[in-house]
Formats: sequence, structure tokens, C-alpha cells
Amino acid sequence: MQVPPFSLSKQISDLSADLERAVLSVLQSGQYIGGAQIQQFEAAFAAAAGVDFAVGCNSGTDALILALRALGVGAGDEVITCSFSFFATAEAISAIGATPVFVDVDPSTYLIDLDQIEAVITPRSKALIPVHLFGRPVDMTRCMSIATTHNLKVVEDCAQATGASWNGQSVGSFGDVGCFSFFPTKNLGAAGDGGAVITNDAALAQTMRELAVHGMPKRYLHTALGYNSRLDAIQAAVLNVKLPKLADWIHNRSSIATRYLERLTALPGIVLPHGDNGHSWNQFVVRVRSCPNAPPLPSASGASHGRAESHCRDWLKQALQDAGVSTIIYYPIPIHRQPAYAHLGYGEGTFPVTERLCSEVLSLPIFPELTATQQDQVVTALEKLLSQDPSVNNVNQDRMVA
Repeated sequence: MQVPPFSLSKQISDLSADLERAVLSVLQSGQYIGGAQIQQFEAAFAAAAGVDFAVGCNSGTDALILALRALGVGAGDEVITCSFSFFATAEAISAIGATPVFVDVDPSTYLIDLDQIEAVITPRSKALIPVHLFGRPVDMTRCMSIATTHNLKVVEDCAQATGASWNGQSVGSFGDVGCFSFFPTKNLGAAGDGGAVITNDAALAQTMRELAVHGMPKRYLHTALGYNSRLDAIQAAVLNVKLPKLADWIHNRSSIATRYLERLTALPGIVLPHGDNGHSWNQFVVRVRSCPNAPPLPSASGASHGRAESHCRDWLKQALQDAGVSTIIYYPIPIHRQPAYAHLGYGEGTFPVTERLCSEVLSLPIFPELTATQQDQVVTALEKLLSQDPSVNNVNQDRMVA
């Protein structure tokens, strides 16, 4: 049996009647853009996040663009963020004419290193984008303190963190705007692309709403150059069915993560993530530090991306695949080393923690419907692959929890 990294089959089966009814009602209504389903979802999502306003849009990427535009960020401005994220975090900054300024991440959390932010602030710094990566929340108490001190706007990238919280408060509700993705693999996934922005600022909400429909406050009046970035009514209908299930799904993810943490803690060679309170576990990401059973490193030309450090991780990924366990690498190349950002001049080694993580991280299967049998298969495969070599005696460092 092949264990997938993520699967929607059980979820769709369980919800099929409700989903079919909801989607069919939209099709029969003829109201495919806007309408009651959109209004219902925006109100429910805002309430779930504990904010006053939510505005649906086409994607999590568009959510970031709308937020930055509404906050007045543009050409000549700098936006501080981290390079260990999906490319869209920086891409959105560039899309509105600003410049991404990267800092390294904390080696224990994989999140933006708050200690490094103040060192890169300049007179051009306009905003800060903390990324709640893998479902783990950034310390938003400290993040907001830094932003307030330096008069920085805060756009929270919550694409992987729907349902996560910091000190009991929903991510996305701390900054000026919170940005969410409803890509199908997210904690709350649509049946295609979708996103939303949330805020407590009525004027910001209205500006983002207008920008999402061609800068149009009323029909055929265009006060700004906007986008065609609406959330479709069918996607809203799917999300309306799923949103009431979110808390249970997050609970299931947390239980699965807890079992991983309990059963993998003694394995040499891997570093486990923290089980922080408020983590929504969109991914369960380990770091592969050593694999005594891996074959010798091939020539440099054969190594993944030419990096010797990734050899153990890449070997383990393939070995798990051969054992019937599919995994994913988030992310093999940091944003600052992508060809699209070569012009920024960030050389190899600029952000050592980020670059090392990119050579070590591996995401194990996790989704709310992952069965105990499937998880047993994952754990058993890891035990066989990592526990066979008797020469591994001192594994204290490899057993540490990140």
C-alpha cells in the first residue's frame, strides 16, 4: 500500500452529498460571480478568524498582492520577509513594484528570525511579511512590537496556517492584513484556487475588495488599476461546506503529529519539529541530518543541486518511496537563490540556516484522514531505514527537537 503525502479521497467521500448539493445549487442559481455563497463565506471566515472583515479573492498569491497594494506599498519600497517560504511570498512583493529584503530563519522554528529584522531596516522599509510556515505561528507579540517601533505595515502570510493561532488568537488577525490560501492541499481547501484577506480596518477591506474587481467601487467606475481576482461562487460553496469541519480537521492533524513526535523521538539522524500550541500542522517536516545506511555520495554533478548536504535527505526520500511512503520536499531551493532573484545579489551562503534547511527538510504524510495503519507504515519504514547501522552511538544532536 502506497501512503500518499496528502489525500482528499476520504474527505470528499464523507462530504460528497453536501458538496454536490451546494455546488448544484450554485449552478442552478446562475449566480456564478458574487452572490449569497460569497457573502456567507466571507462572514463565516471573518468570524472564525475573530476579525471584522474578510474578502474573498482568487488565490493566496493575489491575497498578498491585494494587501500590499491596499497598504500603499509600491515602487521604491522595501518589504522584509524570509527566503524559506513558497516563492509567492516574494513574488507578490515584486509584482507590486517593491523589493523583497530577506533575512534568515530561526533554526529551531524555521520561521523568520525576529532577531535579524532590525538590522535590515532602512528608510525605504515599508512593510514586513511574517510567514506562518507549515502551520506553525510566528511569535506575533514580538513581531508586532518590532513593526510598531519602526512604523512597518504587517501583512501576515497565512497560506499554510488556516486554523493556527498565537497565544489563543488566530493568525492573520494581528497585522494590518492576514492573507490566506484555499489551494486544495491547505487545511481549508477549495476545489481549485481560492484565497482571502482579513482585517479589522473597514477602509482597507473596501480598498482590497475594489482592487479585486478592477479597482471598481461601483459598476463601470474605475478609481485604480486593479485585478480580476474574485473568489468564484462555486469555490465559496465548497468552502462553506468545509469551514465547519476545520476545527475537527486541525484536531486530527494535531493528534497525528503527536503520534509522530512520540514514535520518532528515539530515531537517530532526524530532527523533529516542535509541537507548539497553536500549530495547525499543514505539514509535518523533519530535518534529515544523517543516514548511515545511504550509499556513498556520488560525484558533484550527480548530487541534488550539486549540494552534498542534500544527499542523505534525497536518499531517504527515495528509500521511503520504495517502501511505499510518499514524501514532499518544502523547499529544495530557497527564494534568494532562485534564478528570478539573481539580480538581488544574494550569494550562496548568505542565509546559512535557510540554505541548510533546504538541503535537509522532508515532509512526512499528514492529513486529517491519515489512518493509524498508514502512519504505522510510515514509522516502520523510517525505523528500518534509520536504525540498522550499529555504528551510530552518539545521536544526541540528531535526536534534538527543533
